Amino acid sequence: MKKEKIIKVSLFFLFLMLTWIAYKSIKKPFPVEEISKIDEAQLNNSNSNIINEVSYQSYDANGNEYLINALKGEIDISDSDIIFLTDVNAKINLKNSNSILITSEFGKYNIKNFDTIFSKNVNIFYLESKITGEYLDFSIDRSSMVISRNVVYTNDKNILKTDVVEIDIKTKDTKIFMYDEKKKVNVQNLN
Repeated sequence: MKKEKIIKVSLFFLFLMLTWIAYKSIKKPFPVEEISKIDEAQLNNSNSNIINEVSYQSYDANGNEYLINALKGEIDISDSDIIFLTDVNAKINLKNSNSILITSEFGKYNIKNFDTIFSKNVNIFYLESKITGEYLDFSIDRSSMVISRNVVYTNDKNILKTDVVEIDIKTKDTKIFMYDEKKKVNVQNLN
């Protein structure tokens, strides 16, 4: 009787230990290479579509590097190429230029074409400049960044308020405009 009790207790503790090990291994974030390999079959076999500490790295045809990190990612059940992100940080390392840093509260990332929509409290840092807004549509394929909704561009000389800023990443050509043609872009000189 005593041996039987010892075996039962040992099996119980073995079960607890295996459960703990399984929990710890599932809780670890996926490495960058593994995240992009998630397919629909794997999603259907899992109980959750949420990934903690998401990281992606990609390159465009010109050798520019695009890094994106988020505290949490939720894979879209209807389209496994789309991941909804929370607490997003991105860095664009341009081959022949300085880096662009982007932060936002939320994002929508396409793992096939790397297009990303950043939303809510978007901040963009480039050289000595900062652009804030509520929405940013970033596309490597189109080589563009379109920042909109309550856009404020700040550098050491000016503060500019507008509805939209469009930037061509390759050429650095920038368009600044208002939705309503009757309204004007507000520029304040700090000197």
